[in-house]
Amino acid sequence: MRILIAEDEARIARFMERGLKANGYAPTIVEDGISALDLASSGDFDLLILDVGLPRMDGFQVLRALRGMDVQIPILMVTARTGVEDTVQGLEGGANDYIAKPFRFEELLARVKLRAREATAGAGTVSADVLELGDLALDLRTRVARREVGGQERSVELSSREFTMARVFLENPNQA
Repeated sequence: MRILIAEDEARIARFMERGLKANGYAPTIVEDGISALDLASSGDFDLLILDVGLPRMDGFQVLRALRGMDVQIPILMVTARTGVEDTVQGLEGGANDYIAKPFRFEELLARVKLRAREATAGAGTVSADVLELGDLALDLRTRVARREVGGQERSVELSSREFTMARVFLENPNQA
C-alpha cells in the first residue's frame, strides 16, 4: 500500500514514515499542501495522511480541492487541532478519518489498516495486489491471508514478519 504523508513537522513525518515502513507500507513524505494536492491527485497513492497545518495550502484546502476534483483517495487527517468544529469540518469535507496529535503510532496504524481493508473490500476483484497459490490468497495491500476451509472463507491478518515470509513462499513455490 502506497501512502502519501503530508506533514510539515519533520520529526512527526519521520516517525510515521519509519513506523509505516516497518509494517510493510510504502510511505512518501511531502511538506506542503500544494505538493500534497499534486501527488494525491496523481493516482499513485492508496491513502493520504494529511496534516491540517500545512504551508502554502492548508489541509482543509487540499481536502476540498481533492474532493472537488472527484479524487476518491482515502484521507486520514492528522492535526493538533482538537476542537469539535475542526473534526466536523474535516469529516464533512470528505475526510475518511480524523486523528488528533499527539497520537500513539499503534492507533495510526490501526486506522491505516482499516482504510486498507475498506479499499480491498470495495474492490471485489483479484488484481496484481493479490498472490494466489492453490486455495491460498495473500493480499499485498492489506497483509491478509485468505483460504477457503469447509466452504467458508477464513482470513488472517499477518504480522510484518509473517507477511514477508508468506510472500516469499508464495512467490517461490516448491523451493526450499
